[in-house]
Amino acid sequence: MRHHYRCPLRWSDVDSYGHVNNVVFLRYLEEARVDLLFRLAREAAPDAFTSGAVVARHEIDYLRPLLHRHEPVGVELWVTKLGAASVTIGYEVKDAETVYAKALTVIVPYDLEEGRPRRLSAAERSFLEPYLDDSFRDPAPPAPR
Repeated sequence: MRHHYRCPLRWSDVDSYGHVNNVVFLRYLEEARVDLLFRLAREAAPDAFTSGAVVARHEIDYLRPLLHRHEPVGVELWVTKLGAASVTIGYEVKDAETVYAKALTVIVPYDLEEGRPRRLSAAERSFLEPYLDDSFRDPAPPAPR
């Protein structure tokens, strides 16, 4: 199962080259991830992720330029790895015709009061399991030597 998020493009997202700036893609990923983890997860389990979660790592491959338009861009996300104390989320930023970027984010559940990482709760794990699909592969070929 994948979560589908429609992300609006803002005029300020465009850089001097006329396309959505690479850094803005991370904001699109964040918006989709927050929708999944802090809206849908809490609707399913009110205590899910309430003590916090932090990003430990981002990896992104930019495949095609995304130009400003009025239609939102789609962000699909799913879980590629579900550990005891981390979650890896895969993404595709796309529309019906084009995949603009593929990405991975490692999220670590975090106890904000204690100031340290923690394990996933049973409710968080139960919410995330239907989204598990470990078939994501790095879209970029190895760099020539």
